[in-house]
Amino acid sequence: MSTTAANAAKIYYKLTFPEAQAHYVDVEMRITDLSQQSLDLKMPVWTPGSYLVREFERNIETLSVYTGDKLIPSKKTRKNIWHVDAQGLSEVTVKYRVYAFEISVRTSFIDVSHAFISSPDIFIYPAGMLHEPATIHIVPYKGWTKVSTSLEKVNDDDFTVHSPNYDILFDSPIEIGNQDVFGFDVNGVKYQVSMTGGGAYDKERLKKDMPKIIEEEVAIYGENPNKHYTFIVHNYLKGGGGLEHLSSCVLGAARDAYDTEAGYQGFLHLVAHEHFHLWNVKRLRPFVLGPFDYDNENYTTNLWIAEGFTSYYQNIVVKRAHLNPIENFLSGLANDMSSLENQPGSKIQPLADASFDAWIKSYRPNENSANSNISYYSKGALVALLFDLEIIHDTNGAKSLDDVMKYMYNEYYKTKGRGYTDDEFKKGIELIAGKNLDEFYKNYIYGLTPLDYNKYLQYAGYRLTDELANNNDPALGIATVTQNGKLLVFGVTRNTAAWVDGLNVNDEIVAIDGNPVTNLDGILNGKNPGDKLVFSIRRDGLPMTITVNLLKSTRIKYKIEEQSDASEKQLTVRKKWLKL
Repeated sequence: MSTTAANAAKIYYKLTFPEAQAHYVDVEMRITDLSQQSLDLKMPVWTPGSYLVREFERNIETLSVYTGDKLIPSKKTRKNIWHVDAQGLSEVTVKYRVYAFEISVRTSFIDVSHAFISSPDIFIYPAGMLHEPATIHIVPYKGWTKVSTSLEKVNDDDFTVHSPNYDILFDSPIEIGNQDVFGFDVNGVKYQVSMTGGGAYDKERLKKDMPKIIEEEVAIYGENPNKHYTFIVHNYLKGGGGLEHLSSCVLGAARDAYDTEAGYQGFLHLVAHEHFHLWNVKRLRPFVLGPFDYDNENYTTNLWIAEGFTSYYQNIVVKRAHLNPIENFLSGLANDMSSLENQPGSKIQPLADASFDAWIKSYRPNENSANSNISYYSKGALVALLFDLEIIHDTNGAKSLDDVMKYMYNEYYKTKGRGYTDDEFKKGIELIAGKNLDEFYKNYIYGLTPLDYNKYLQYAGYRLTDELANNNDPALGIATVTQNGKLLVFGVTRNTAAWVDGLNVNDEIVAIDGNPVTNLDGILNGKNPGDKLVFSIRRDGLPMTITVNLLKSTRIKYKIEEQSDASEKQLTVRKKWLKL
């Protein structure tokens, strides 16, 4: 297929929902001005921002290809490719159905109330034509009146939108239904918030608080690269998560959580996280994350920057916007430190490896994941904290991690027009910090050296203490769940008493010391390290007895405290860090 021929093709889609109640969308793709011998039709196997091969083509049904009214042969040649003999054809129409019934921010979902179109699992594209524009016409299900998307409308028609290429189409989700839509402007950029599923949210409060977050993030980079931006929010009984896009994002929320302070704070932090991605990841990005290979994994060791730094900024931006008290910010930081250090995987998996293995580990957790893995989100955020405090300290408050992000954005996205390599990001930090960071990377990025929190917190006049340092409490080391009246083990922590003495995931706990149990409440009351518990269990239906020798708890519970004798330099760092 020649590039000239591919560039001449015109592509149109029509989406209809004749069986929305059964979770289907019917897709009709029309390709005109063809001048090639053969045509391969492809579907992405993953979606950018969610690093797992999901094999979306498994939800496609009844694909058929026509020229005019004539059915022409098509053959599936790979899990996500259909081959068509296009010799002598100037136009083809492809018809197929997609089943969409997975609730998440990264997959499509359709029922009679609305349709959420996550583009990579809906739109088949012609091979070799990723750079081609496409027009999408939506025929709504009965009663649906609104479309929310960052794609541009055609002739001011809400139900007809245009994408200049497939990278943008696959990065532009579409919400269709009767969503509650409101908006606001931030320095001339129009923002739209599309709420689906109801909820206890206060629109007027959100219209005041969301712009504060956006303004703080724009201030870091010095510009907002969008003319308009869309928040698509799905409110469920239980909801969570988010996924970034070039000019929009999708957020999952619990519809009744907005009227609690914790729930509202959680939503604001989610807004801050996904919106920060419009710079960090969508434009300032690791080298391999664009242009994308939609057929295979796209490996990078830098998700700790892409996601971890974003997680750090979500917290500090909400603090800078004066939407979260300083004591809450510091408490959350201490909790994040405790969580990482209490995870056995922190002693097993380096940060760079956690990023690279996201495709096979992070998105495919099992019962042993906490024992062998870490999150590049959480440790990456704490590494960003260390970088920030180091830079502020070494430059006497003149610079911060903000300057690194702005420099890298300007240098690689705006000037070079490409992503950065591992070494280039390291050099960017070194440039702003004014020092070599080989040891830092060796210890904290590629190695397993525990993060020296106190060294860096003391730069800002804070100290970290462990509230459990002097405890002598016993620990068992298992987590349980009750299913069908059975008390089952669903987690065993590495090197704890249960791990050492052989309790297993899926063991049914019948009795302890001969006493029947339905839960483990109070089971350690009055016990000390060295005491024994005799577990009567069933493993795969067979009775067993296991004696567990209790060990001393090694759990950490950190607290960040202000140093009363902080020096003038420490106060300078603190003021710069927290924007006091």
